[in-house]
Amino acid sequence: MAEHLTRLWVGIDAGKAHHWLAAVDETGATAWSRKVHNDEAAILTALGEILDLADEVHWAVDIAGTASALLLALLAAHGQQVVYVPGRTVNRMSGAYRGEAKTDARDAYVIADTERLRRDFSSIEVPAQLAADLALLTARRTDLIADRVRMLNRLRDVLTGIFPALERAFDYADHKGALILLTGYQTPAAIRRRGQARLTAWLAGRKVRNPEAVAATALHAAQAQHTTLPGQDIAAGIVADIAMQILALDDRLKHIDQQIRQTFHTHPQADIIESLPGMGPILGAEFIVAAGDLAAYPDAGHLASAAGLVPVPRDSGRRTGNLHRPKRYSRRLRRVFYLSAQTSIIREGPNRDYYLKKRGEGCKHVQAVIALARRRVNVLWALLRDSRRFTTAPPTAAAAA
Repeated sequence: MAEHLTRLWVGIDAGKAHHWLAAVDETGATAWSRKVHNDEAAILTALGEILDLADEVHWAVDIAGTASALLLALLAAHGQQVVYVPGRTVNRMSGAYRGEAKTDARDAYVIADTERLRRDFSSIEVPAQLAADLALLTARRTDLIADRVRMLNRLRDVLTGIFPALERAFDYADHKGALILLTGYQTPAAIRRRGQARLTAWLAGRKVRNPEAVAATALHAAQAQHTTLPGQDIAAGIVADIAMQILALDDRLKHIDQQIRQTFHTHPQADIIESLPGMGPILGAEFIVAAGDLAAYPDAGHLASAAGLVPVPRDSGRRTGNLHRPKRYSRRLRRVFYLSAQTSIIREGPNRDYYLKKRGEGCKHVQAVIALARRRVNVLWALLRDSRRFTTAPPTAAAAA
């Protein structure tokens, strides 16, 4: 029977199909190392074996995402706390170890021994139901938007091949009435036969806003083309089908946006996040998912760094002072702060004032928005820390205490 140990450090090299778990003792010697399938029964068996080996077990993982979700949940259910060891740290530490080339077993050992030697990694909290729901909903929304963009591009391409004037007449990405028009009329001859009055009535019956203007624009495009192009009938049917698919997709997006809003508003700090100008419920939900456990950011600088908003030096020889965007950061988190900053400058207020100040200093639009985004990180972090809503007035001493 193996000797019972006082402490163990377990490194987890997480994967979709399986994980590799390696446990090291206080001397760095391997006490347990095995491939474990990403299956509840297999994970529980491995968990039981490792916990039986020592009085105190410390866990570390290199991926805190969907691949390790089941493993993290089972560890949490057994009262085990997990720390996150970034992949960049694992790669850097690997060079200090001799032996075979990169393998799952070796990576798991490096993670475990790195955790044993260092104690400065952030703890991972298993996502609450709210965070998990928002992660699924926002991911689904991203997929639907990508599908919509693809279908709009295809619609424009097919319509250009038979009726270029009508393709140019509307911005189909933001014009529901134009899409409804295409479900019934796709060719110049069909629109001319219908005529202004009857086309207006047809559109009004389908609740199109300002049907007179839509009908007039379509008829003007139809008068500009009297030539029938090859493949018109087949292409017209395809255009109608794609237009109906986009409209159905818009309904699905409305539904999922409503789900995101309702779920987001159950977050205890939703009103604080949403109080920041430009940060609506959709971007607020994206922020919660992208940022994760806010306790992992000891100050606003760490949050800004995670979002790629803190330039890092890239000096070479005598050339110093070259600052660039870091290579490793959360693009999703950066997108949240950039888009919310861009939205905030539409209206008068401190955000627009700061943006205009940066433009006056010679910054281009993107540079000024990024500078504003960095500033807004400080503001949001302070609001969440102090549990107070955004206001243009400076906080009182009592509120800031």
